[in-house]
Amino acid sequence: MPARPDRRQLGAAAEALACATLEHAGLVTLARNVNYRFGELDLVMRDGDTLVFVEVRYRSSDRFGGAAGSVDHGKRRRMVLAARAWLSRQREFTDAPCRFDVVTAQGAEGMLQARWLRNAFSLEDV
Repeated sequence: MPARPDRRQLGAAAEALACATLEHAGLVTLARNVNYRFGELDLVMRDGDTLVFVEVRYRSSDRFGGAAGSVDHGKRRRMVLAARAWLSRQREFTDAPCRFDVVTAQGAEGMLQARWLRNAFSLEDV
């Protein structure tokens, strides 16, 4: 019986797929896996003049709301806090427009499919 991939492997594969998908669409990666005590940013990217803070979510199925449904109010709030912290250290981007995207990945390892949700939420949603 083949070993099941662990959650970290699947998460890393989902993040790599998300990054490749967005780069293929023309976004530029500025940072990956930025961690603060109150939240994290999976990807920070640039889409033209717009900064994009990306949450990557993997789920094996749509049961229990699926990957997109798991980005709840608490997660959105932590992302906003982390984005503010990142911006406070990156002065060249303080006046740039920002958005929050979510990339979901679903499926088995090696057969993941990504779905990009541009502008998945705004500051008014937090």
